[in-house]
Amino acid sequence: MIRQRDTVSGAHFAFTDRWGGVSAVPYEELNLGGAVGDGPDAVRTNRELAAKSLGLEPAQVVWMNQVHGSDVLVVDGPGGSASAVPAVDAVVTARRGVALAVLTADCTPVLLADPVAQVVAAVHAGRPGMVAGVVPAAVRAMIEIGAEPSRIVARTGPAVCGRCYEVPEEMRAEVAAVEPTAHARTSWGTPAVDVAAGVHAQLERLGVRDREQSPVCTLESGDHFSYRRDRTTGRLASYVWLD
Repeated sequence: MIRQRDTVSGAHFAFTDRWGGVSAVPYEELNLGGAVGDGPDAVRTNRELAAKSLGLEPAQVVWMNQVHGSDVLVVDGPGGSASAVPAVDAVVTARRGVALAVLTADCTPVLLADPVAQVVAAVHAGRPGMVAGVVPAAVRAMIEIGAEPSRIVARTGPAVCGRCYEVPEEMRAEVAAVEPTAHARTSWGTPAVDVAAGVHAQLERLGVRDREQSPVCTLESGDHFSYRRDRTTGRLASYVWLD
């Protein structure tokens, strides 16, 4: 099942769960990640199913080789081969008809759109990327090609929540030194990090006011893939595009 959120301004955001695809255990069913051990044919079929259900051409979806960094790439469209998939954690485009996708299984997927400037971005914000500033870097890249923060619509998808993302105390302190709002505590009282809270705080400081956060915690939800829960598992996808 894919949950799609549209705006009256023509921005489209979509978030998958794990159902409706062809992958076998432990990737059942709608695994969209090509580097987790699932069969290439199953992943290709799942990507086609997901794209077509959204009214998109599978060949016009831009994917990333995500590396937990802060590099951003502005693209005109897909590179045309697996070797051309960029090793970045954010992609930006001003090309109509092109959809951008981000893969996650606990990290925070960040989708951004300025419908007036016709600029969109997809960002992979895990703990390292959030600390490194991948979200501000993506917004800056959007601004460079005409976007304005006050017009940007931001949506973050299913991710592990701060009540479940347990980390060592030293790690929490390191993250909070960069982004204080990410300081959290698990529901059982141990140190934690809230990546989504950190992302939204960064967006607020950048002047992005139209923001929504998914209520789904991937670790708690059996309908979503979670690396922290299952280790060997599939990947969700989040898509953004404009009319």
